[in-house]
This record gives sequence, structure tokens and C-alpha cells, in this order.
Amino acid sequence: MTDRVLIQKASGELVPFSAEKLAASLQRVGASEDLIQLVVNDIVSWLTEGVHTRKIYARAFSLLRKYKRSAAARYSLKKAIMELGPSGYPFENFIGAVFQAQGFQVEVGQEVEGMCVKHEVDVIATNHQHQHLVECKFYNSPGKYASVQVPLYIRSRVNDIVMKRQSQPQYDGFEFHGWVATNTRFTTDALAFGNCSGLNLLSWDYPEGKSLKHIVEEKHLFPVTALTMLTKAEKQKLLSDGIVLCRQLADNPDLLHPLQMNTAKRRKVLTEIKDLGNK
Repeated sequence: MTDRVLIQKASGELVPFSAEKLAASLQRVGASEDLIQLVVNDIVSWLTEGVHTRKIYARAFSLLRKYKRSAAARYSLKKAIMELGPSGYPFENFIGAVFQAQGFQVEVGQEVEGMCVKHEVDVIATNHQHQHLVECKFYNSPGKYASVQVPLYIRSRVNDIVMKRQSQPQYDGFEFHGWVATNTRFTTDALAFGNCSGLNLLSWDYPEGKSLKHIVEEKHLFPVTALTMLTKAEKQKLLSDGIVLCRQLADNPDLLHPLQMNTAKRRKVLTEIKDLGNK
């Protein structure tokens, strides 16, 4: 029975394998019923006690990539966001794009005055006299969580900036909101302090219904690192040019020119991008 087989999560925790959860994740990314059955049957027949979830993901991704690239791209979303490294700058641009897609005017990587000292703010998102000051915490490992020290530190920085801005005429009537956004998760203490102190927290799966994963899927904000037709070097080239979203390539295919790909591959890349926008 596969529900009795224990598998290892990134945190090291052993949990029972669930074919139902695997099937649900495949359905969510747009795989057909036949493809879902094919992948689930393959994983179940291959599964061994203690296998890492990373290996299960890799096997499922390989099968999706073979039969439906756009589904594979969606399935790889968490990993694709993690590939916005190794520096955190592309992730900051990505979070800026997330706010921009929700109607905010966005500035990324700004140095601003606090009441006491200057601060580097990763993302400033403004809309109708509401200004959101966002700190981005990017991690290269899925087992790394944002600890309570993160919101503790950000709360004090936000307070210093808000005190200064409330004394400036151009911000008269503004409401300010502090944020911490991460590509992984928050520890229990980090969530408790963030919520208690009035910080907004955004992670891969938090808050429920408004998480980073939910927003990206709902708004079709897939990063270019999700594209299965691109090599790692091609993805890094796009990121270095400030191109983080597939929709940027859909709106302006000429942005692919620096990659010097042939016509056939270019067509396949654009088809994959189109399919990503039509789940």
C-alpha cells in the first residue's frame, strides 16, 4: 500500500506518500486525466521507503516535460522561483512584478530616509495613498525558513521609515504597510510575531488563498526560469537583462533576440509561454 510508504521532505521529516495529493497537484497544473494516471502509476510502481520528495518531483517533472511542457512549467513553479538566484535581486524584481500586477506603482531597490538612518527598501508599492514597504528574503534551499529574527528586524526598519514619512508633507494622509516576502516559508514564531506586530507576511504557501503560489497562478506571473525550453544559461541571461516574467516575453518577443536561438526553438518557446497563459 503506497499510503504506508514513508517519504522524506526537504526538512528531513518522514511523512506517508499520498497518491491523491500527487494527482491533485498534477490536476492543478493542467495535466489531463490520462497524463495524471500515467504519472501516478509510474511513481507508485517506482516508489521506495524513505525516498526524498525531491526525487519524486524530478521523476514527475520529467514525465510532464515529455508529454506536456506547459504543465511541467507550472509544476516546477516553486523550483523556478528558487532559481531566481543566486543573488536576491531577480526575486526582488519578481515581487515588484507581483505587486504591479495587482495595480500598484512599484519601485525596486530604493534607498530611503528613516527618522534615524537610511534604509535600502527592496520594493515600494504605492496605490491610492497606501504605501507598502516590502523586504524580500530569498533562499536557495527549500528547507530554509525565514526565522523570527527576520520580522523582528524588518518591523524596526519599517517603523523608522514610517516615522520619517509621516513628518513629510508629500505623504500627508498616507497609510503605510510593512511586508516581508519570502520564496520559502516562515517559522511558527515568525508568523506569530509578524501577525502580532502588524507586518504583512507573504510566502510560498501563506497566507492561505493569497499566498505567493496562489497569486502567481491566478495572475499568470510565471517566471522565465519556469520555461522548460530554455537552458540555464539562457535563463540567467534574461534575468541579468531584467526580464523575470514570461509575460514580458509574450508582450515583446524581440526580448529573445539576445539569446540567438534558431527559428524553431524560438517558436517552441513562445508556444510554451502562450500555453502557460491558457491553463
